Amino acid sequence: MPVNLSAPNPSELFPIAGVRIGVTEAGVRKANRKDLTVVLIDEGSSVAGVFTKNRFCAAPVQICRNNLSTGRGIRAMLINTGNANAGTGEDGLARARSTCAALASKLKLSPEDVLPFSTGVIMEPLPSDRIEAGLDAALADANASNWVRAAEGIMTTDTVAKAFGAQVVIGGAVISITGISKGAGMIRPNMATMLGFMATDACVSPLVMQQLARELADGSFNRVTVDGDTSTNDSFVVIATNKAEHAQVDSLESVDGQALKAAMLSVARKLAQAIVRDGEGATKFITIQVEGGKTSDECRQVAYAIAHSPLVKTAFYASDPNLGRILAAVGYAGIDDLDQSGIDLFLDDVHVALHGGRNPAYREEDGQRVMKQSEILVRIGLGRGQAADTVWTCDFSHDYVTINADYRS
Repeated sequence: MPVNLSAPNPSELFPIAGVRIGVTEAGVRKANRKDLTVVLIDEGSSVAGVFTKNRFCAAPVQICRNNLSTGRGIRAMLINTGNANAGTGEDGLARARSTCAALASKLKLSPEDVLPFSTGVIMEPLPSDRIEAGLDAALADANASNWVRAAEGIMTTDTVAKAFGAQVVIGGAVISITGISKGAGMIRPNMATMLGFMATDACVSPLVMQQLARELADGSFNRVTVDGDTSTNDSFVVIATNKAEHAQVDSLESVDGQALKAAMLSVARKLAQAIVRDGEGATKFITIQVEGGKTSDECRQVAYAIAHSPLVKTAFYASDPNLGRILAAVGYAGIDDLDQSGIDLFLDDVHVALHGGRNPAYREEDGQRVMKQSEILVRIGLGRGQAADTVWTCDFSHDYVTINADYRS
């Protein structure tokens, strides 16, 4: 069961003028499940994306990067689950291009106007014939209110769909934001086995769209980790349809730009944190906050070392306050001039370590009380400066091994 995460409420998601979504069952891997989604985007919209840093990236990632680089207007997205189309070489590229061409033909577009996305099992041929055969049904289903169906249609090992929305006033106009994501394992920064799609009717200059996508990803999806593995397929795409009645946002540093980014970042963080809450086998949601660093980069470096440690994560699962494991992770995080006498460790309100040693007032029963909670704050003070940063992670349970051992069966 996910940690304090429920299925999305359709009434809290907002249709986005200029975006329609269709979902169908194409039998990509298994019968009787939503696995093919099309997103139709009106002409004049601005689209940008951020993708995995894994050099062994999937065919759709390669095609998305190429199509976005052409400067053409993106008019459609094609998303399948069940098959990642990764590790498939030239055949995988050909099959992905074939599905883009098939959808483009039905919409009277160029194949370069379509972005493909895949998630699922790696190193298996993409069943492009099934995807192409399902396009008519997906297109017939297209409407502006299908966000929950889309969130369900992109799931793999997720146990619950992930979708959030928000509204904010920009330049005197109420603008809407809705996003969906998927992911539960093979999750770490830069980015992970995740897909994220966010749309707004706000008017945003194409010149700042890539900056917006990158800053949203850096503040959300690049702050979560489940198991430290970086996927072949992760993608995060932001769409601005430019339908709202306000002056175009030409700078994220402007008043309107800051308001828009803040509202979209709130949605992106909910989507990213939902992935951790639904982490494979997760029983606890853990916030790791590192402060007192010289730079935010070194704070993240320490936070990731803690969040990726199997010893730390299994201790949290067992509610075992074996907290020397956290301090050990801080020590091997890679800060060569770290002075251990400046380190403090807190679990929520419990002060565990003081100046690098056990706090004389610390009692193990207090640590265990916090460790038994479903949501836990780990706070580290480095005593080196004023910088701070935060990442979100989960514990490791027996179910994580079971889910990944049985994933292909």
